Amino acid sequence: MNQIGYKKAFPKDFSAGVVVFLVALPLCLGIALASGAPLISGITAGLVGGLFVAWISGSHTSVSGPAAGLTAIVLVQIDKLGSFEAFLCAVILAGVFQLLMGLSKAGSLAAFFPSSVIKGLLAAIGIILILKQIPHLFGHDPDWFGDMTFQQQDGKNTFTEIIATTFHIHPGAAAVGLISLALLIMWDRTALKKIPLPAPLVVVVLGTILTFVLRPMGQYMEIGVSHLVQVPGTGSAKDFLGTLPKPDFSVMFSSGVFIAAVTVAIVATLETLLNLEAVDKLDPQKRVSPPNRELLAQGSGNIISGLLGGLPITSVIVRSSVNIATGGQTRMACFIHGIFLLTAVMFFPSLLNTIPLATLAAILIVTGFKLAGIPLFKQMWKSGRNQFVPFVITIIAIVLTDLLIGLMIGMGVAIFFVIPASLKLPARRVVEKRSDGDILKIELRNRVSFLNRASLMKTLHEVPNGTQLVIDASSTIYIDPDILNSITDFEKQTAPARDVKLSLVGFKGKQ
Repeated sequence: MNQIGYKKAFPKDFSAGVVVFLVALPLCLGIALASGAPLISGITAGLVGGLFVAWISGSHTSVSGPAAGLTAIVLVQIDKLGSFEAFLCAVILAGVFQLLMGLSKAGSLAAFFPSSVIKGLLAAIGIILILKQIPHLFGHDPDWFGDMTFQQQDGKNTFTEIIATTFHIHPGAAAVGLISLALLIMWDRTALKKIPLPAPLVVVVLGTILTFVLRPMGQYMEIGVSHLVQVPGTGSAKDFLGTLPKPDFSVMFSSGVFIAAVTVAIVATLETLLNLEAVDKLDPQKRVSPPNRELLAQGSGNIISGLLGGLPITSVIVRSSVNIATGGQTRMACFIHGIFLLTAVMFFPSLLNTIPLATLAAILIVTGFKLAGIPLFKQMWKSGRNQFVPFVITIIAIVLTDLLIGLMIGMGVAIFFVIPASLKLPARRVVEKRSDGDILKIELRNRVSFLNRASLMKTLHEVPNGTQLVIDASSTIYIDPDILNSITDFEKQTAPARDVKLSLVGFKGKQ
């Protein structure tokens, strides 16, 4: 496993942390607004994710905070419980449930997510970022910044909002947005890349300057408050702490709170595990994050967030993608984003309120193109029908519904394609007696799908230390990419660490 020292990675982590902070700020506020919760609760959740969860998590690049996928659940549960203070008790209990799931190794559920669905998730998030940020790029901001669902709370949907944008273009915001987008696109293609600053940070500074330049030009060009980041004013650290809502412990063990807690825990856990798998695939270092440790981290984070008056948190794919896209290499980047979030909100809210949403939209659009790039589609096409069809269906389903519903549809399609291949056991164990020592042979069946991953990993886990092991794929006509990745990880990481002498037979041409 590649390990990167914090000192060596600090310059890239610092710049990535700053950019993630700039993107996270309006997302935290937007999610809180859409959830029917106090705006400060979104900020609090972002702070817990950056300052606390970052160090407990086993992921080097994942960023945690309030998640758009939970907005509908939070909104409904606050209404059912009667107050946000009562809902905070549900957040605390949800954290406890996640801790229990982590301790019981429930993170192994991540092994059942096929790569075609995970890659479909990444591409879908990229497409959604592009589609959802187009209105903000042109200064049309009726929908909250960071909304990822197809059907919006204002009754419109992703496509009708884009159409409406053509009739509500704000010239000033559009000019700032398009200049920001052009600068981001040109940055790595021109001499601008020699500037020792991250491109997103430069465009944010430039966009903020342009808001002041445009003010004297009249209402036609002036970028109003509705098109800017809107941080609730605190003025001081004391004011900030005084605005934090407190849990109503009198309802802690009521049936309504218990049901809300279970709901939040299940959905947050599912979203976290899916995002973790997706983030690992984006990581240039190809590091593998332990899912059970992530559940422990998220559970601890939700307990703290609930106690401090924050929204429930998960691993968040948008912020994590921005982190990786801007060069974040270690968990220090996530921590830095939390430091900036805390400092800015407590001491400089008025300055943050001069940042145009159009500039932030440009950053997310560029991130979207990186997630949903043509090379990914070409790769999945070459992988064959069994990979490409679930991949495309997952994309379409997520774009036209929301994250969780789309993923369930994608999983259903993926299972349909692999069920016939999953009726047989994935492998046969054979012990060959030899004079120089016994050899354990694991013979793979003719087809090995992603559904076999959990049982195969269990078999490999049970191999005693110091064993001579042969994994034989001579009779196998198809091996799912997830299985190949798992075997490769075992070969390069686990086997050497356990002194297992591993030989692979018959794998050539099975990808």
